[in-house]
Amino acid sequence: MTPHSAGNDRDRCPVGKDLEFDPLQPETFDSSHEVYERFRSECPVAHSEQFGGFWALFKYQDVVDMASDHTTFTTTVQNVVPKISFTGRRPPLHFDPPEHKYYRRPLGGPLRSAQTSKLEGDMRSYARDLIAELRGKNSFDFATDFALPFAAHGFSRLLSLPDELVLRVRKLSVAYNFEVQAMNHVEVRRLSLELYDVAREIVEGRKAEPLDSNADMVSGLLAACEAEVDPITEEMVVASIRQMLVAAMAAPHAVMSSAAVHLARDAQLHKRLREHTELIPAAVEEFLRLYSPYRVFSRTPVEDVVIGGREITEGEPIAMIFPSANRDADVFDDPHEFKLDRMPNQHIAFGVGVHTCPAAFFARMELRIAIEELVRGIEEFSLAGEVEMMNWLEFGPVSVPVRSTTRESA
Repeated sequence: MTPHSAGNDRDRCPVGKDLEFDPLQPETFDSSHEVYERFRSECPVAHSEQFGGFWALFKYQDVVDMASDHTTFTTTVQNVVPKISFTGRRPPLHFDPPEHKYYRRPLGGPLRSAQTSKLEGDMRSYARDLIAELRGKNSFDFATDFALPFAAHGFSRLLSLPDELVLRVRKLSVAYNFEVQAMNHVEVRRLSLELYDVAREIVEGRKAEPLDSNADMVSGLLAACEAEVDPITEEMVVASIRQMLVAAMAAPHAVMSSAAVHLARDAQLHKRLREHTELIPAAVEEFLRLYSPYRVFSRTPVEDVVIGGREITEGEPIAMIFPSANRDADVFDDPHEFKLDRMPNQHIAFGVGVHTCPAAFFARMELRIAIEELVRGIEEFSLAGEVEMMNWLEFGPVSVPVRSTTRESA
C-alpha cells in the first residue's frame, strides 16, 4: 500500500456517523464552509456513503498532491462524484496524459491571452448594457439578471455562437447537474443526449463554415482531426464540445454571483473597489480563493494508497473539495477573511496539474470586467432575500436577490 501526501503522519480520524461526510445536506451561502472547517480540523480525509460511497479530501496539500499525480490517480474512470455516464469518456477532462494533450493542444491558440484579450471590448460593452438595464430597478436578481447572461455571452464569443443558443445550453446544463445529483438516470440520459445533439449541431455548423483554427476552439479541434501525427476523431470533437457546454459557463456564473453576495454584505469593500479600480485584479483572486466554483472533481487510485492516515482501496473514488482546500489555514493566514494584499495568493480555484483550466486567463478577465462595471454602475446594493445555492457539483449561488441604489451618472 503506497503512502501518499504530506499528511500521512496525521492521526487517522475515527470513523463514525458524526464524521461521515454528507454532501447532500441543505446548504446556505456560508454553511458549507463551516462544515469544511470541521472536516479540515477533525477528519481531513473523510468518507461518505452517498452516491455509492466515496472519499473526500479537504486539505490543500492533499488536493494538490492528488491532482498532480496522474500516474497513481486516474481521471479516466470518473472525473466527478457521482459517476453517471451513458456516452463514454469526454476529452480532455476524462483523459490522462499522454492522450490528454491531443485534445488540450488545439485549445491553446484560441485560449491564449493575446487572443482572448481581443474580446474585452465587446464583453465590457455587453456588461455595461446589462448594468444599465438594472440601474433603474430597485431590486433584481444578480445571478439570473447579470451573471448568467454575461457568462453566456462570454462563452458565445469564445465559440462564436449565438447568445440564445448558449443561454439554452446553460439552462440544460444546470438541469443536467441537478439530475446527476439526484441520481435520476432517466433524466440524466435524456439531458445528456440533448447536450450531445447541440454539440453535434455546433460541429456540423463549423464544418460548413470553418473559422481560423488559431482563434476558434471548434475549428482548432476539427483541424486536429487532420493532423499527420496523433489525429483525433470527429466524434471526440463532439464529445469535447459536449464537455465544454456543461463546464465552461459554470465557473464565471458561480464566482460572479458569489462576489455579488460578498459585496452586498461589505459596503466598505464595494466603495473601496469603486474608488480604486486598480485593486480589482487582486480582488478577483480573493473572490476565486474564497468562492472556488468547481467543488468536486475526482480521481480514482490505480492501487491501494494511504492519504492522511486513511487506507483507500484501488478503484474507490476520491473527491477533491476545492472550496475547502482554498481556505486551509496551513496555507492561507486568516483563511475566511477577504484580503486585498494577500501575497502570495496560491489558490487552486482553476485546478492544478495537467487539468488546470485552460481558460483561466479568460475567466479572470471576465470576472474583472464584471466587478469593474458592477461597482462603477451601481453605487450600493444589499441582499433582499435568501441566497439560493447551486447543487453539489458547483459551488455558488443560483439566485442572489438584491436591492440597489444606483448612481445618477455613470
